[in-house]
Amino acid sequence: MSFRIQPTPPARPNRCQLFGPGSRTALFEKMAASDADVINLDLEDSVAPSDKDTARANVIAATHEVDWGKKHLSVRINGLDTPFWYRDVVDLLEQASDRLDQIMIPKVGCAGDLYAVDALVSAIEAAKGRKKRISFEVIIESAAGIAHVEEIASATPRLQAMSLGAADFAASMGMSTTGIGGTQENYYMLRGGEKYWSDPWHWAQSAIVAACRTHGILPVDGPFGDFSDDDGFRAQARRSATLGMVGKWAIHPKQVALANEVFTPSEEAVLEAREILEAMEAAKARGEGATVYKGRLVDIASIKQAEVIVRQSEMIAG
Repeated sequence: MSFRIQPTPPARPNRCQLFGPGSRTALFEKMAASDADVINLDLEDSVAPSDKDTARANVIAATHEVDWGKKHLSVRINGLDTPFWYRDVVDLLEQASDRLDQIMIPKVGCAGDLYAVDALVSAIEAAKGRKKRISFEVIIESAAGIAHVEEIASATPRLQAMSLGAADFAASMGMSTTGIGGTQENYYMLRGGEKYWSDPWHWAQSAIVAACRTHGILPVDGPFGDFSDDDGFRAQARRSATLGMVGKWAIHPKQVALANEVFTPSEEAVLEAREILEAMEAAKARGEGATVYKGRLVDIASIKQAEVIVRQSEMIAG
């Protein structure tokens, strides 16, 4: 194992990120009253080009006028390949209140993309004397993004989270897909003549998780397009959680409860984790490096796994 200690990601709940268009102000109060941990006010895909200026003004006003409580407030700006992104950054940093926590940067393809936004943000913060340092979240949604995911993860200390944007990612990769997230009809294996559907996003998610955990960043699963399919959302979210992701997007309010359900450790899981820690403490007192818990071997690695669950539970409760 490397002597370099794996950094700890930001200590904040990120079970669900609820998205809403910046052009629909009627949704803002409802989003603020939701159970989502993170609010993403959108200036990008959900806003028509003719509405960009209005949406930006709406979002800036919302940072001053809406009570967002303890939620992590984020704004998704437009991509760096558009004529809108620089104005998004300038107006947000010059006019939004200090309640703004984060900027989400879409379609990041290399570390240079983050350098450009970071340079602009840093200059405005210095010029305006902003007291709160804005954090970043990036979306990996291109072949270039996944190819450079490691350098992106280490590009700036502002970076706190990284998400997978399945739809644009699939398009960039030339994937033949029929939906946003989840299993795909033609991505299956045969066994005894029966079809078994595997997860086409698994490898990309694993790459994102590895890069994020290496650099102390929160790995987040992106959207699940069919908001009428609760079971499909749960299945995708559970796979993501098993791989190490901490949360998932909600593109419909009903998905908030589903994400929180999956990414909140159950009482049983927390109890078992605490019991494992107690069992290992007893083993340590006996001079042993391992012990048996409920018929299975637990050791120092088990402590680390149990601590993750307990820490997550305590953070959410707090």
